[in-house]
Amino acid sequence: MWRILKVLLVLVVAGLIGLTGYAYLADLSPPQTDVTKPVMLNAQ
Repeated sequence: MWRILKVLLVLVVAGLIGLTGYAYLADLSPPQTDVTKPVMLNAQ
């Protein structure tokens, strides 16, 4: 029983380390585009 818990704990820790590494090393920035929108001033 303890062996299964140890393996599960190791997998959880390895997953957290992998997720942290991916978050730091992966390019997670969104693509940027120019947006132009006409604006009506003094509309009546």
